[in-house]
Amino acid sequence: MKQLVLASNNAGKLREFSALLAPLDWDVKPQSHWNVPEVAEPHPSFVENALVKARHAAQHTGLPALADDSGICAPALGGAPGVHSARFAALTDGLPKSDERNNARLVELLREQSDRRLYYVCVLVFLRHANDPQPLIAQANWWGELALQPSGAGGFGYDPYFYLPALGCTAAELESVHKNKISHRGQALQILLEQLRQDAPPTAGCRPPTNLP
Repeated sequence: MKQLVLASNNAGKLREFSALLAPLDWDVKPQSHWNVPEVAEPHPSFVENALVKARHAAQHTGLPALADDSGICAPALGGAPGVHSARFAALTDGLPKSDERNNARLVELLREQSDRRLYYVCVLVFLRHANDPQPLIAQANWWGELALQPSGAGGFGYDPYFYLPALGCTAAELESVHKNKISHRGQALQILLEQLRQDAPPTAGCRPPTNLP
């Protein structure tokens, strides 16, 4: 199998990407497998942070790298938590990052809002090598709304509070196979896979047409 370094140590993301990329013969391992240190993510946009993470992982391993920068956004909060989703509560309480406290903070801010819409964002950056001049970039959104009480034991992050009206359940209540097809990450990966197919070199032996002017 082809080796691919995932520029993350998030166990949930590793499970999802491993399942989604296995059919394409990619062996996905987290950057911790090569003792790659985490890199700062100072930028205000998902795409900038994803590019930084992918290049950092590729430089340390010499392998193709895939970075995912994702989070949840609330229109009523001007797009927050956004790129700060993983440490949303820590921005105010100064404690280590925690899914439980992040969710509590989001509920606190949106409880009295009439607009409780949310959308997950995923930006994927694939680098063939550390100095790749043309990274493959794919992004997608997944819309839902805030549930004031958690439901479901699957997923991670904000999933127990991310309610999907069309399905009548939260993201944490979805079977993993179903979630992988419809989630922001699943959608973005399908876009990336199509880019990878188009990126493949021409078949050996192909010749250009001879009747060109």
